[in-house]
Amino acid sequence: MQAEIITIGDEILIGQIVDTNSVFIAKELNKIGIDVHQISSIRDDRTHILKALSEAQSRVDVVLVTGGLGPTKDDITKHTFCEFFNDSLVENTKVLTHVENLFKKYIKSPISEVNKMQALVPSKAEVLMNEFGTAPGMWLTDKNTVFISMPGVPFEMKGIITNQVVPRLQERFDRPYIIHKTILTYGMGESRVAERIEEFENNLPAFIKLAYLPSLGRVRLRLTAKGTNKDLLDKEIAKAVDQLNHLISDIIVGYADDESLEFMVAKMLTENKLTLSVVESCTGGRLAHGFTKMSGASKYFKGGLVPYDTRLKTTILGVSETLINTHSVVSTQVAAAMAENSLKLFASDFAVATTGNAGPTKGDSDAEVGTVCIAIASPRGVVSEQFVFSNHRERTIGKAVNKALEMLQSQILSVLATNK
Repeated sequence: MQAEIITIGDEILIGQIVDTNSVFIAKELNKIGIDVHQISSIRDDRTHILKALSEAQSRVDVVLVTGGLGPTKDDITKHTFCEFFNDSLVENTKVLTHVENLFKKYIKSPISEVNKMQALVPSKAEVLMNEFGTAPGMWLTDKNTVFISMPGVPFEMKGIITNQVVPRLQERFDRPYIIHKTILTYGMGESRVAERIEEFENNLPAFIKLAYLPSLGRVRLRLTAKGTNKDLLDKEIAKAVDQLNHLISDIIVGYADDESLEFMVAKMLTENKLTLSVVESCTGGRLAHGFTKMSGASKYFKGGLVPYDTRLKTTILGVSETLINTHSVVSTQVAAAMAENSLKLFASDFAVATTGNAGPTKGDSDAEVGTVCIAIASPRGVVSEQFVFSNHRERTIGKAVNKALEMLQSQILSVLATNK
């Protein structure tokens, strides 16, 4: 069973917003065994929309459309759907009541005629109620193809997908099982990893595919099994993971499906009632953001500092000026002091410190561009290392964040093993 995702909106095509809707929808479809054949973004244009719907119908079983359902004149999706399905708009009393209630409860102003028009839907459509907004979703079927239209506002679309679209697709269609297992590796490039597991990859069963997903110092190896026998898929995926463990255990840092290394570290800290603080110079708050963007961060994340100015490392963080003058602000010694002082300042169990020269020009240190020092302080003491990542600012910062997470995970595991 295959699907196509179409996002409608000029704002996407001019780069004003990023299409996150397609990413979410694709993941949710994949979880229930539906392959996404194509993703496309198109203009708020009648001819363009009609052509996209027609072409998608020739390719796939399910077409999911987001955008163009607002109350203004440039939102033309409903009218174009009516033209495509030879249909007309009718007022849906349930939707109208919902819109009126939203205005009474949250907006505190009289509902306008424009907003009442949100209750107009194609007569052939099955309405998908939008719990978080005024524009309903729509489910229509034509020539054995299902068309699903949803608002483009991400949190509104997610509610409709999760609560209505996915349950309907599961109920109405037979689908294969799709099982993913992702192995996280660090410290070796994609081509070198591929060389080490070439024979393994060549001997995989036909129903298991291996994908390489490289990013700044990491390579994720994603195993995907697809078929109708779930027990067989689970057994073969587990067998493949075991084989990889024997081949590349030295570079494997974790296992996940959609989980990031930040998520796994956060899970370890939370489950063991441990806390974390960060002091970031060259990474500028990226580590803190990675943790605090996840719900539940307050259970383990104490806080952080971004002492970009060297003076703040001494006045606020308490790093010795003599230490900085002797070893340079970009040094393993200063990174270690930053981590140790963070541990005391925030009364945390673990602390991460980063200091470096991300470039493109040198700052308060003569260290070469791309030089980063990372330290992890813990109940066992402090570990501090120096790296030279690249001559590109974003690449250096990204690699520094990934390396810091890898080092932090390693230190947490070491402390937990010692406490057993």
